[in-house]
Amino acid sequence: MVYDELLFNTYDLYSVIEIRQKEVKDTIIKEDEDYLLNVGQEQYIMYLKDKFQMATLVLKLDEVDADVKEEQIRAEFFPQSFFVRDGQTYPREVYYFHIPFEGESDLFKCRPSTYTLSPPRAEVKGRVIIRRFIQFQEDIENINSKYKSFLDNLSNMVSNVNKDVKEYNNGLEDLIKSLFHERKAQILKRRNQHSGLIVPIRKKSDVPTTFSIPSPKVKKKVQIKPIQNKQDYTPVPTLNNDEYQDILRIINDMGKEFERKPSVYKEKGEEDLRDHFLMMLEPNFEGSATGETFNKSGKTDILLRYEGSNVFVAECKFWTGPKGFLKTIDQLLGYLTWRDSKAAIIMFVSNKDFSSVIKTAKDTIGNHPNFIKYNNASDESWSNYTFHTNGDKNNEIKLALMLYHTP
Repeated sequence: MVYDELLFNTYDLYSVIEIRQKEVKDTIIKEDEDYLLNVGQEQYIMYLKDKFQMATLVLKLDEVDADVKEEQIRAEFFPQSFFVRDGQTYPREVYYFHIPFEGESDLFKCRPSTYTLSPPRAEVKGRVIIRRFIQFQEDIENINSKYKSFLDNLSNMVSNVNKDVKEYNNGLEDLIKSLFHERKAQILKRRNQHSGLIVPIRKKSDVPTTFSIPSPKVKKKVQIKPIQNKQDYTPVPTLNNDEYQDILRIINDMGKEFERKPSVYKEKGEEDLRDHFLMMLEPNFEGSATGETFNKSGKTDILLRYEGSNVFVAECKFWTGPKGFLKTIDQLLGYLTWRDSKAAIIMFVSNKDFSSVIKTAKDTIGNHPNFIKYNNASDESWSNYTFHTNGDKNNEIKLALMLYHTP
């Protein structure tokens, strides 16, 4: 018979989390410089987040089963009230309770920040916790009572572990972003310094252009590491995020005005409504705001340029359903060049059930092949996403989806 060991007692969970955070930092530091400069930021952050996050423990209590076996029990495991001889074994019935679980099994070895001095005993075997109770003179109700007491203790400790794990997981993305930007800034600063040397720095000739998928540690699913397509990094002009948000806020204020005064705008077409946005944008920025301007493969509704560079592109359309919506995304992406990093789709919705259209649009946008991730919502009808441009998964763009009710 294998006897139960103390759970949650081998390692300090805080120390385990610190080690994993250091592994995140080491991973970013050891990445090839050209890879970090060229890879799609959001995709790389998502990849590391998936790789290093911890899976919380979930006890599958609705799948618990039990069985009983007669086994030979050594004398030292008997209560003192029994007259037994040292070194001898005696037959007793042993009840086995099997509790399936999900999550990282190693967490059962970790002591959380909140713990008890009497942690539960059990064996962790595969994806099952096995707890044994030897029946000496107890009736079955006594065995049930011992099991319930064990389960309460186990559940409390699992809850404490999960609390620490969730705190780590919740801060993981910000940690990765901070380390990523810090490392990238260091590389760019050093390269800028190197470019000023009289004697140029010799470039490495053996830099790989693609990277293999590393073996993941915890494996609920496989997250593919983004591939670097370009070996050399070339800085490109891009719209500052604060200015991008200012542009979107101006558009949003105008869109809400459409909703507040439907009788004024109800006869307006796409171009007329577009012109109202342009009249608001033009005086607020030093660049020019132009409608129906040609850019790459077609004409877009709103295009902001600065010193010859396209810095913001938006497409205005009436909502015609999911199929037309995805086609609008295709149309917008077709306008974008490698210099474009900020964009918006402005949808005018005449449907009576505006809330239903918002939900449909949010459900549909993730089906587009260039979709990378949902970022956040600025309000009920304004959501922000990350996409990649056509043909280059590392060239990520910020895309705002803005819907306005214009019955």
